[in-house]
Amino acid sequence: MNRTLYTLLFHLGLPLVAIRLWLRARKAPAYARRIGERFAMNLPAMQPGGIWVHAVSVGESIAAAPMIRELLKRYPQLPITVTCMTPTGSERIQALFANEPRIQHCYLPYDLPWAAARFLERVKPKLGVIMETELWPNHIHQCAKRGIPVALANARLSERSAKGYARFAGLTRPMLEEMSLIAVQTEAEAERFRLLGARPECVEVTGSIKFDLSIDPQLLIKARELREQWQAQERPVWIAASTHEGEDEIVLAAHRQLLASYPNALLILVPRHPERFNSVFELCRREGFATVRRSSGESVEAQTQVLLGDTMGELLFLYALADSAFVGGSLVPNGGHNLLEPAALAKPVLSGPHLFNFLEIAAKLRDAAALEEVDDAQGLAVAVQRLFELPQDAQRMAQAGLKVMQLNQGALQRLLDGLARLIAR
Repeated sequence: MNRTLYTLLFHLGLPLVAIRLWLRARKAPAYARRIGERFAMNLPAMQPGGIWVHAVSVGESIAAAPMIRELLKRYPQLPITVTCMTPTGSERIQALFANEPRIQHCYLPYDLPWAAARFLERVKPKLGVIMETELWPNHIHQCAKRGIPVALANARLSERSAKGYARFAGLTRPMLEEMSLIAVQTEAEAERFRLLGARPECVEVTGSIKFDLSIDPQLLIKARELREQWQAQERPVWIAASTHEGEDEIVLAAHRQLLASYPNALLILVPRHPERFNSVFELCRREGFATVRRSSGESVEAQTQVLLGDTMGELLFLYALADSAFVGGSLVPNGGHNLLEPAALAKPVLSGPHLFNFLEIAAKLRDAAALEEVDDAQGLAVAVQRLFELPQDAQRMAQAGLKVMQLNQGALQRLLDGLARLIAR
């Protein structure tokens, strides 16, 4: 399939796109808003001539944040336009950069040549940076037509995805040939990109920028103060973060088991998607847990058993409040979420077995004995209880995780150097 056929099929598929938006809007009403932006219409006022960064959703937005902050520092005269595709990604971008006037934000228009052209005419970037593996042939081609270099940052490409792209070589090869830099996490991924048609001189192994997460010391101080305020310094506190549908029940079953041995245990439960906050709160209440919503501002009392993390942009702070951390999206076959956030905060890390989005990072943590994988509620309860009871083990895991972070840092610097070469052209 070539780009002309792809574009024709995309146009024919627009009614399906509309139905998908409508279905999503029933669960998350934000999908029904700002639809014009998805076709490069009704875009907010934009200052042209800066850097355009695309982060598809929440995970990519968080990964991109340190890079964006460094770009703001390095290029004080340039505006930075940050795009995404989801309402949760949009909320996260706005929360992360609320006080930065040089950050411009809108949805990325769909990958239709006329929409991509209209977007680029408005933004006129000197450089496009796409996070991870969100490759859009028409956007990339429209950039190439205008001489705008495009970099793929923190690029990932699993064997499975590479096989999928290879099936559409007529579309994939020309697209990858038009990229100016592909900064990949591992050599195996570099080879996959080269085999698919990327120019070898444009593929660089920079490592994962997720290791370059720096923690504000104030965060840990604030977390300690809040636990003192709750009079919970001695309480065993654990967090289950970024949970997906089907996982909350497992986590609550594990917590019920823990409460049998530790009646004062506190669980901080953080669903991944805001549209699930209400249903997870109802689930906690239905299961009989004394639950407080973080957004309500109510204090956590001695009798509180679950704190529902239903705020945006606070995940690192909620991790800092806990003694140990379970990272969700991993007990259900979703591929997991960022294991390095709790590791950077010196928390022992637990997860389920489904980590296919983080194989390399999981392997590094596992090899260092900084990660423990569990299969079910029983396994999760046993693992959390062991960390409560054996603080030396918890400390050992935490230190091992920190060491993995430190040993693998430097990817952000290598990526920024690559982007600097493109801007200087």
